[in-house]
Amino acid sequence: MDPFAFTRSLIDVESITGREKAVGDFLFAALSKLAARTGGSVERMEVSTERFNVFAAWGTPVVTLSTHMDTVPPFFASSEDGEFVRGRGACDTKGIIAAMIAAGEQLLLAGTRNFGLLFVVGEEKDSLGALCAAKVSRGSKFLINGEPTENKLALGSKGALRFVLTARGRLAHSAYPELGESAIDKLLDVLAEVRRISLPSDALLGKSTLNIGTLSGGRAPNVIADEAHADLMFRTVGDPQSIRTALHDGVAGRAELQEMLHTPALYLEAMDGFETTVVAYTTDIPNFDRAWGKPFLIGPGSIRVAHTAEERIPKSELLDAIGIYTRMVQRLLAEK
Repeated sequence: MDPFAFTRSLIDVESITGREKAVGDFLFAALSKLAARTGGSVERMEVSTERFNVFAAWGTPVVTLSTHMDTVPPFFASSEDGEFVRGRGACDTKGIIAAMIAAGEQLLLAGTRNFGLLFVVGEEKDSLGALCAAKVSRGSKFLINGEPTENKLALGSKGALRFVLTARGRLAHSAYPELGESAIDKLLDVLAEVRRISLPSDALLGKSTLNIGTLSGGRAPNVIADEAHADLMFRTVGDPQSIRTALHDGVAGRAELQEMLHTPALYLEAMDGFETTVVAYTTDIPNFDRAWGKPFLIGPGSIRVAHTAEERIPKSELLDAIGIYTRMVQRLLAEK
């Protein structure tokens, strides 16, 4: 397999979260061809209508290489030069998928079996694919999860705590604001209070952070807004209860607060011979709930260009990742 060409083929199949069917079909077909030549098996693991995870195995899987196949919007097609493969999902995580499949080919050429490849949907929104996979484990003892870590083994990752904040008001003509009640004004006042919340820190993971990701509301410039919304995302470093309490106190009944998602912060182990790092993002790993084994987090590419218009993956890191994944599987199989 040409890993650069395969990465570009994956990138060019748009797979924004919720629309992963086409890339799932692509991966199922590619892995089915590999399995037919090498005595493996491939299955679709149903998640919801038109959405499924893809799992391939050779023997009884002791080690599973896994990452997600969905991407954030907006989609843009692949390109490459001598140094990088570019496009939506290049490093997050279609280049990682290519490296994992290429590592699987190398393992099979070396006569290695008892490993699997698991590609899931939904990581960029709610980890639905990982949550579903946790219910149908295949006995794997180790999970190597792929995210952009610049090929360094992550010792930890922050958690995620997401809320929707809704303020409600009363419609009126904007020339007579005293007749109405602006939901947007109420929301802005609440958000100013929320931004003053003191956030906890951790010696390994650093400081918790807040992102006000979206704002929406109102009907027209000449209408007092009757409704407004904000999406909040906290990156957590421990027990999130202090954030929940402070948030409720800051809102103080002036708006409606709905918790949408909590993924806990994660602490991971090192492995001899690998450079280490700590990442500020959240992964699927907590949602697998160890059903697929002891987790490790590593992959090529930089998270600093993921989700941006400059998303890319260094070709050298992609090639290095193939060897890294191969060695990790072989070492973990020897430890089983």
